[in-house]
Amino acid sequence: MKSVITALVLLAFTSSAFATDKKSAVPVYEVTITNITKASQFTPILAATHRASIQYFELGSPASPGLALMAEDGNIALLAEELTATGKVLDAANSADVLGPPPLLFAGQSVTLKLTSPTRRARLSLAAMILPTNDSFVALDSVGLPRWGQRTYYARGYDAGSEPNDEWCANIPGPTCGGAGASPEEDGEGFVHVASGIQGIGDLPSATYDWRNPVAKVVIRRVK
Repeated sequence: MKSVITALVLLAFTSSAFATDKKSAVPVYEVTITNITKASQFTPILAATHRASIQYFELGSPASPGLALMAEDGNIALLAEELTATGKVLDAANSADVLGPPPLLFAGQSVTLKLTSPTRRARLSLAAMILPTNDSFVALDSVGLPRWGQRTYYARGYDAGSEPNDEWCANIPGPTCGGAGASPEEDGEGFVHVASGIQGIGDLPSATYDWRNPVAKVVIRRVK
């Protein structure tokens, strides 16, 4: 999956890029994401703790350029830059640093990321492209962190609305299809909405690749 590998080479952030002071970065959380689809994969997952005044996306509104690129191509670098520019991100992590090549979370697999938050009122968000799709992504957007113990969330699949859902492999990156990623010249629905899964209208059989929400289980556990 050339496009996703390229994205990793160009990845423009690490946790240190958000300048978190480790001496004051308490509490500490482990965030475990489990892919609960039948046969889909998640590209590198960008997770962040942040102030409550920002979010990755808003349902019914157009996707930002960074969110659209992530949903179409699996490249999280621009989304990370957009978040950094707000000045309201507290800490961040990505699953590529944990999984290694290939940086994909396959059906039934889990990955654990560690994040910090110097304020009790912080929120957590995460997102990754769902493969094989045109522009669908799994996400939690601005959810609460546990004061103690753990919380469990179930994350939905969303559609960035940035390109048509033709389900043709020529327009879908990743190991299943190996097609193109971002399609800035193509118009989609124009707004972020709940994804409708795979309908079997192109190259992808719905019996194999369709899903019903939720698509991921996310356990946030305070460890310090």
